[in-house]
Amino acid sequence: MPADLPLEPDPTRPVLIAGPTASGKSTLAARIAARQGRAVVNADALQVFACWRVLSARPGPEERASAPHLLFGHRGATAHYSAGDWLREVAGVLRAHTAPVIVGGTGLYFSALTAGLAEIPPVPPPIRAEAEARLAARGCAALAAELDADSRARLDAANPARVLRAWEVLRATGHGIAAWHAATPPPLLPADRATALVLEPDREALAARIDARFDAMIAAGALEEVRAAREWWDPALPAARAIGAAELMAHLRGETTLDAAITAAKIATRRYAKRQRTWFRNRLGDWRRVAVP
Repeated sequence: MPADLPLEPDPTRPVLIAGPTASGKSTLAARIAARQGRAVVNADALQVFACWRVLSARPGPEERASAPHLLFGHRGATAHYSAGDWLREVAGVLRAHTAPVIVGGTGLYFSALTAGLAEIPPVPPPIRAEAEARLAARGCAALAAELDADSRARLDAANPARVLRAWEVLRATGHGIAAWHAATPPPLLPADRATALVLEPDREALAARIDARFDAMIAAGALEEVRAAREWWDPALPAARAIGAAELMAHLRGETTLDAAITAAKIATRRYAKRQRTWFRNRLGDWRRVAVP
C-alpha cells in the first residue's frame, strides 16, 4: 500500500477510489472504511453479479467483515445492468451513508457519478435483441455506419458494446446518443465534493500481480464458477464480459487447453488494465494520482 496515502481523509466527504484491476483498490477501501466507520460501495461492473465471486475478485470475507460492503454480488447472472442502474442504486446509498468509500475500476460509473449521466429511457428488449442480431450478422463497422453523424463522431467505432448501445438508443428513441448526452443533468456527486483518488501502479509490478492473482483465482475455484455458468451462458449478457470467463469457457468446451486458456486470460486482463489506465488518464484528469509500487 502506498506509504504517502492518508488513511484518515476528511470524514465528512465521500472517498472515491479508481484504479486498474489488481491495483489494491479493495484493500485500501476496506482499510479506510474500517478506520473511519464508513461503508464500502462497489463501482465495478462485474462485481455486481452474484455468479462471479472469484473471477471478479470480489472483496473476501476479511475485508467484508471489517466494514459494510454494498452493491456487491446482488444481481443475477442474466440481469441487464447499466451505469444508470448503478447510479440509481448509489443515490439510495448516499441517502443512507453520506460519506462512503466508493471503489472500483469501471470508469463509466465514476464519470456518471461525478459528471452526470444522460437520462436515456430503457431500451425495450425486442430492440436490444434486434441490435444484437444486426451486430452479429453485419459487424461493428456496418452498425456504426447506421448511426447519426454526431453520435458516430463521438464514440469508439471499434467498440462493439458502445456501437450496440448507440444503435439501440437511436432505434428506440429516435434521437442519437450524442443528443441525449448533451442534455445530461447535473452530477449526483461532483468530484470536488469528495476525496477522489486514482491508483497508478507500476506497470511491470501490476502485470506480475495480475498473473499471480489469476493463478490464485484458478486455485480458489474460478474454473468451477465458469463451469456453473454454462447453464446461462450467453456472450451478449453483461455478466459474460468478466475477464477470463470466455477463455475458461473455451477450455470447458474442448477448444483449448487449460494452460492456454489461463495464458489468454492473463493477457486479456493486462490489456484491460491498460485500457483502464488510459480511460482514467483521459476522463479523470483532475483526480489525485497515487503512485503504487
